[in-house]
Amino acid sequence: MQRIVISASRRTDIPAFYMPWFMERIACGFFEIDHPFGRPAAHVPATPAQVHTIVFWSKDFGPFLDGGYDRQLVARGYNLFFNFTINSPDATLEPDVPALDARLDQLSRLSERFGPQSIFWRFDPICYFQHKNGATGDNLASFAAIAARAAAAGIRVCITSFVDLYRKVQRRAAAADIVLIDPPMAQKARQVADMAHELEKLRIQLHLCCEKDLLAHLPPGGNVHSAACIPNRLLASLYGPDITLRKDSGQRVAAGCGCRLSKDIGSYRLHPCRHNCLFCYANSGK
Repeated sequence: MQRIVISASRRTDIPAFYMPWFMERIACGFFEIDHPFGRPAAHVPATPAQVHTIVFWSKDFGPFLDGGYDRQLVARGYNLFFNFTINSPDATLEPDVPALDARLDQLSRLSERFGPQSIFWRFDPICYFQHKNGATGDNLASFAAIAARAAAAGIRVCITSFVDLYRKVQRRAAAADIVLIDPPMAQKARQVADMAHELEKLRIQLHLCCEKDLLAHLPPGGNVHSAACIPNRLLASLYGPDITLRKDSGQRVAAGCGCRLSKDIGSYRLHPCRHNCLFCYANSGK
């Protein structure tokens, strides 16, 4: 029998803000999840016999680790995998994430506890912007330093993409007196090539998330690959083959999403993210 993958969650930051709720549902053995587009609620089974892996997404694993939730879940028999977003510190783009050193320490703790093979580091999204006074900037200043710390923790995959300029994101940027810029494809290709070169020296692969067109502009055979943030083939190699390898048709497949099938148990409505990132697609109320 194939077991499911639980995604916790693309829609919010459960490890940072909602682990007590998550553990309550684990104790109940199932999740009841409201659909983001008004469809009937979904029943998601959550026992170890039914769940192959829980994939956690976060910018702050401090509460998860400090609360001992990792050990509780392992003791219950769950396999865990982690998508950890660590970007350059920027008070405008990501005003309410912890200090960079604290997040890098969390990365080391996760790697020591679960092994680096169970962690993807996400430097995501890459942002170019212009201030009201005409000055331009980006969020790449700490990329090399973060990469060095990730390599020291044994991390072998970095996932990135360029910011998607949804209307609500552009409105938020305007309220902060900046304009987010979608650079030309040639500039994106140069930037990705530079990042891939830096990472290759550290034995880290660069994976592009939902950047099919950009990937087509890069020469083949380099250190750049298509991403699968829910990587069921890898999960099968880590935790056993009783898992589907089908692509998740509910994701952005046309844009190049390589994610395999999972059940996301977060809620935009019930679990608002409090990081208040300017570029967040999940934060619809601002």
